[in-house]
Amino acid sequence: MAQFTNQAKLSYNGIVLNSNVAVGEIREVLSAEKTATASGYSPGENITYIISIVNSGAVPYTGISVSDNMGEYTLPSGATVYPLTYVDGSVRYYVGGVLQPSPSVTVENTVTFGGIGIPAGGNAILVYEAVPNSFAPLAEASAITNTATVCGPGAITTVSVSSTLPSVTSPSLSISKQISPVPVTENSTLTYTFIIQNYGSTVAGESANIVLSDSFDPVLSNISVTLNGSVLAASDYSYDASSGEFMTNAGVITVPGATYTQNASTGEWSTTPGFTSLTVRGTV
Repeated sequence: MAQFTNQAKLSYNGIVLNSNVAVGEIREVLSAEKTATASGYSPGENITYIISIVNSGAVPYTGISVSDNMGEYTLPSGATVYPLTYVDGSVRYYVGGVLQPSPSVTVENTVTFGGIGIPAGGNAILVYEAVPNSFAPLAEASAITNTATVCGPGAITTVSVSSTLPSVTSPSLSISKQISPVPVTENSTLTYTFIIQNYGSTVAGESANIVLSDSFDPVLSNISVTLNGSVLAASDYSYDASSGEFMTNAGVITVPGATYTQNASTGEWSTTPGFTSLTVRGTV
């Protein structure tokens, strides 16, 4: 509830009297909640946010604005950065569960949705997406808290709601493959090089059960396999010299976690992925 006070003055014949201080309360009828459908964030992966606004009063509200600060935070230098970017055209607006025409959208570093209406005793829901950008913190135990405010004509106070998401620390792998030499002459040595990169902060260890498989065509004979420059024991992989089917055993390959650094001046984060290299050489 919002409390207010009031005091009157009475003057006569040059005398001024003050009344007692009267105290009143205004019961707010607008409330809101904000949730995210994700349990954490990763760079470049969209996050869906849901803001639910309830009007428990007997009078409808019109012209309500909802502003999201896109997780803004201040750097030690005093500069303000915004780790989330609104996904253009993503907003959906519902009243009583019925999809409405899209509200007005103003995007600067923050995003504001305008022209929202909430019927008496009813609700409105905004669903929209944001994507973590280069200002999204990546260090261990990082999080993004983004706050939305609901205000407009007839609303005595501004309603503020927040959602906090932690950074995803689990392994996030990618793989690339190279062939050397190109072209290769027949009955000579061909080398396949596989680079596995980890963009997550957590090591992809034995428990990740990484398996690398490939079907070599043309089939290689007399193969040798190295992992990060060391010869891999034949018991750590399988190879069918007739079909060219190659597969490492689960857990043989591990990939170190990534490291992250933040530019002290700009606030932007950069990622150096951990990587593991596996090579297969054979006669073609």
